[in-house]
Amino acid sequence: MSENSRIGARNIALVGPYLSGKTSLLESILFITDAINRKGKVTEGNTVGDSSVEARTRGMGVELNVATANFLGDQLTFLDCPGSIEFMQEANNALVGADAAVLVCEADPSRALTVAPIIKALEDRGLPTVIFINKVDRGEVDVEAMIESLGPYSNRPIVPRQLPIISGEKVSGYLDLATDRAFSYQTGGASETIEMPAELADDRAEARYRSLEKISDFSETLMEKLLEEVDPSDEEVFSELSDCFQSGVIVPVMFGSGELEHGVRRLLKLLRHEAPSSSLASERVGAGGDGEPIAQILKTYVTQHGGKLSVVRVWRGEFADGSAVNGERISGISRLCGLQTEKLDKAQAGDVVAFGRLDVLQTGSTLCSAKDVEELPGAAKLSPVYSLAITAAKREDEVKLSGALAKLSDEDPSVVYEQSSDTGELLLHGQGEIHLRVAGDRLKNKHGIEVETSRPLVPYKEAIKKSVSQHARFKRQSGGHGQFGDVHIDIKPLPRGSGFTFEDRITGGVVPKQYIPAVGAGVQEYLKRGPLGFPVVDVSVTLTDGQYHAVDSSELAFKTAGRIAMTEGMPKCDPVLLEPILAVDLFVPSEYTSKINSLVSSRRGQILGFEPRDGWLGWDVVHAQLPQNEIQDLVVEVRSATTGVGTYTANFDRLQELHGRLADDVVSANASE
Repeated sequence: MSENSRIGARNIALVGPYLSGKTSLLESILFITDAINRKGKVTEGNTVGDSSVEARTRGMGVELNVATANFLGDQLTFLDCPGSIEFMQEANNALVGADAAVLVCEADPSRALTVAPIIKALEDRGLPTVIFINKVDRGEVDVEAMIESLGPYSNRPIVPRQLPIISGEKVSGYLDLATDRAFSYQTGGASETIEMPAELADDRAEARYRSLEKISDFSETLMEKLLEEVDPSDEEVFSELSDCFQSGVIVPVMFGSGELEHGVRRLLKLLRHEAPSSSLASERVGAGGDGEPIAQILKTYVTQHGGKLSVVRVWRGEFADGSAVNGERISGISRLCGLQTEKLDKAQAGDVVAFGRLDVLQTGSTLCSAKDVEELPGAAKLSPVYSLAITAAKREDEVKLSGALAKLSDEDPSVVYEQSSDTGELLLHGQGEIHLRVAGDRLKNKHGIEVETSRPLVPYKEAIKKSVSQHARFKRQSGGHGQFGDVHIDIKPLPRGSGFTFEDRITGGVVPKQYIPAVGAGVQEYLKRGPLGFPVVDVSVTLTDGQYHAVDSSELAFKTAGRIAMTEGMPKCDPVLLEPILAVDLFVPSEYTSKINSLVSSRRGQILGFEPRDGWLGWDVVHAQLPQNEIQDLVVEVRSATTGVGTYTANFDRLQELHGRLADDVVSANASE
């Protein structure tokens, strides 16, 4: 690759909500740039994007796809991000390494809210962004209404670069507000220049002036001309638009049809001429200038036969095949185009490529040949909102399951697994039901392990409400030494959250010191399953008296006596069931706050209040407390009530008494299991 083309290298994130048409847009881009010789279709499962088995099965993106192309001598690498909110972690990780972003959406104002979380993620990352309103070839679309609907969700001015030309009910072309020229779409080819439609003269002047007004906030020269009512030249307008886009202070809007190639070439030209260079992105993350080569892992793939592939963004310097980074050696460098790879000898600043067999390093890791690596900022890990208990369908796979889950988490850091200390279950946490179903499919497809899933058990506990003194004796005679242990204990409730305490008030050696810990062990053994069938908490047990036999007493005998005393005494202590209560923060658009309040109340929740969500335009955070038993499918209803964009975080708050029929049902169900 020539030095001139290196200057033009760009890494472009393709982002947008589910069903916005990103995959079809990428196919047209790759076809136009000769990266592929035939366009695939999502319905046929042969596209470069959505290339995994799991994606094609569902007809939706489930992980990052990378494709590099060459447009008019410049290298463009597209980071095609999944659109579903359940796979937002993949998009956030990819945005770390992008120079700019194309936000793809439909011309449907009712779906503008689905774009809001993506706009916020792009703003937080400081990425120059262009919006591409897709599917305008379909009837009854309103491009201008869509632009207006997106405005309230953006902290940056949204500036139209084009004005639609309407023929009948469809958009047949566009007026370029920067160059002041009109174009007609040609399916499968470049748009053709046409005469300016006379009926657009007034609309053109008004739209151009509104765009200039928005960018004049960032240009004193342009502001002066507008105040003096001087119409700037096309060259000046183009220059100002480019500068504002590069610096990320405005969001230009274009439109077209990714599937029919309408407007796609114009989008490519904007990216080639106006997107910021890769060196500017390096400076933005603090990796510019001279120094040791630095790269960062954006995505990890675990292949069935080729080991680990780490998709990296090279921020500075050059990495050769075989180079040592962070104590590991790069085994192969490849340029990606979906599932296709092209071997390279080296990777240079600005490249997004795959490094082979960096087995220890994870997504987000900073790579450097120096010993001391200063980590570059990565994407924050999303909090889980949905969980499943999993077991291997075949017993022979149980040993392999933990290793396969570790690899699964390497590929997708938002998949979290743990062994529950409360219930003993192996739990899988993620961003939603589909997210975890995809994780299960990957376990089967990549690792040959089928799993069975179920709703996680709620870690109920039990406590007592009154004190009891209990005597117990364990005596057994046999052919040799017998067993003898005699204890008196006081069982008392403790304040909530105190845990368990065991003390002794033995005097005169009625229970020898060596046997006292055994009594405590017997007591604790019983507390694992109290009279209601659940672990007992917040209880104090005191050993007050007892007897022993010089020959027959033993640690086992006193341990058994302690357990018998608890078995007989605890049912007399007025046991009560405790359920875990979680502190929940629900993040929702303000227009749906009342609906979410009703949802929380219907799940035995308590509303603590709500307030504007910090840094989010038109969003609230609802503070509430909810029983853990009511939270399993909460995210499904929250997203259903908020057009798919609501989410929440939850943390353990306290244990709370549960009475009545609900408590009886829990105890009965536990007993039957």
